[in-house]
Amino acid sequence: MPAEVFERLELKAGDVYVDCTAGLGGHAAIAAGLVGSAGRIVLNDVDPENLTRATERVRAAGVSVDALRGNFADIGRRLVAAGLRADGVLADLGFSSNQMDDGVKGLSFMREAPLDMRLDPSLPISALDLVNGSSEGELSSMIREFGEEPFAGRIARKLVQTRTTSPISTTLQLADAVRAAVPGGRTSGIDPATKTFQALRIAVNDELGCLGAFLKSIEDAAAGRMGWMNAGCRICVISFHSLEDRMVKRTFGGLVKSGLAVEVGEQGVGPSDAEIDVNPRSRSAKMRSIEIGNV
Repeated sequence: MPAEVFERLELKAGDVYVDCTAGLGGHAAIAAGLVGSAGRIVLNDVDPENLTRATERVRAAGVSVDALRGNFADIGRRLVAAGLRADGVLADLGFSSNQMDDGVKGLSFMREAPLDMRLDPSLPISALDLVNGSSEGELSSMIREFGEEPFAGRIARKLVQTRTTSPISTTLQLADAVRAAVPGGRTSGIDPATKTFQALRIAVNDELGCLGAFLKSIEDAAAGRMGWMNAGCRICVISFHSLEDRMVKRTFGGLVKSGLAVEVGEQGVGPSDAEIDVNPRSRSAKMRSIEIGNV
């Protein structure tokens, strides 16, 4: 949703743009043309390969770039340490196509890959560890909470039964086990493995915990407790499932209600039909944006 993002951020020459989840640098490359040589682009990502590629792409535009390797949960603290304040902030909570298609990360149930799911390769626990080391109750709770899966109990039971013969070590083994546990198979065009894969990815990467910390840093900036944003800084967050969107909606709504921010544009807006045609993976995206006041 690049057009919608930059319409709301209203970046101008000399601004500091912070891309909390840089990916391959697509949004940042557009931002570079808006802030110009007098501006600054801050790129942050947990994936070292993507961060390198994004940095090279943006530096080629002749803009000053700061590349920060790490989770966006810490972005506020790291900007303070660097002596930088943001004028525009984007957090795109999706993952890039190259990560989905990666033969090592194991994010897709459509191709054979090791059961990993770590976006940050330095994380200590993988999906393989969770699937084969968690109790039935732990798996059921995880799949129900993070995947909003009504058949979480059935799926957890099947996974425990399956791993007694041999460990579940690949994406297709996991997907087949989940499909066998869901009565009726595919519904509404959604593969039965979708929600379980989502749940495991969220758990492995602590996605909701990291989002909560990031939103807390926005609250701290708006209240003047953490100086990583300039007055009038605009923030856009693009979420991809209801768990994320509810957290963003609650935080942004609270800031607006307390008078520390104002809404920018329509809230919870999704991609255009044209974008969905080009990029079907964007269909579940929702964007919310605010402008914070004096900080």
